[in-house]
Amino acid sequence: MEGKLKGHIHSLETFGLVDGPGVRFVVFMQGCRMRCAYCHNPETWALSGGTEYTAEELFQKAYRYRRYWGKTGGITVSGGEPLLQIDFLTEFFEICKAHGVHTTLDTAGNPYTEDEPFYGKFERLMRSTDLIMLDIKEMDSSLHKELTGVSNGNILRMAEWLSGHQKDMWIRHVLVPGVTDQPEDLEALHRFAASLKTLRRLEVLPYHTMAVNEWKKLGIPYRLDGVPQPTAEEVARAESILHVNEYYEPQAV
Repeated sequence: MEGKLKGHIHSLETFGLVDGPGVRFVVFMQGCRMRCAYCHNPETWALSGGTEYTAEELFQKAYRYRRYWGKTGGITVSGGEPLLQIDFLTEFFEICKAHGVHTTLDTAGNPYTEDEPFYGKFERLMRSTDLIMLDIKEMDSSLHKELTGVSNGNILRMAEWLSGHQKDMWIRHVLVPGVTDQPEDLEALHRFAASLKTLRRLEVLPYHTMAVNEWKKLGIPYRLDGVPQPTAEEVARAESILHVNEYYEPQAV
């Protein structure tokens, strides 16, 4: 019954500054089928667990912080992978829009398919989604599968769908030295980004090692052990290849 559906929520952040425009209330959902070698929150992989909320309960918890959002902030749903709980996410975003709240979906796109029933649900979700932040891990399909355990064809098709349906998006790319920083792959990402009509921002996220201890606590071997964080010069080089300034929208608060 509508209104009784429960979402599995890993954690909440009340004052997010890097999760979309302005100040955001950020919901991290439980569950992800990708196994990214540099995942910064592997504790969200399990499809069960977390704290259960109805969409209305979660909205009321977030909405009390609205005075911080100003004209440009709002609510971001991240993960894990939010699209794995698409029914709950849709109900939640529809409540947000009924109250005039800006909605951002932070996704890696892995569940995307043009098969039913997902596709019809996705179209409905997009009607209440203002901005999509799409992580593109790697353009080379074989390397993408090596890094994440899955291919990237459907993820790139999702970006093309967003472009073709006038949905604003940001693209993020994690820069891992010796892994996702190869000039030819960055050039491929630049060409792909240039083909997207609704791309508003392109960001390079420097790889970091803050989650290594979490991997160890969970007993998961960390495949990138010993890989350094990128230098400022390496980040600047990647940003130059990707022409990030062509898409830059200043963050407003």
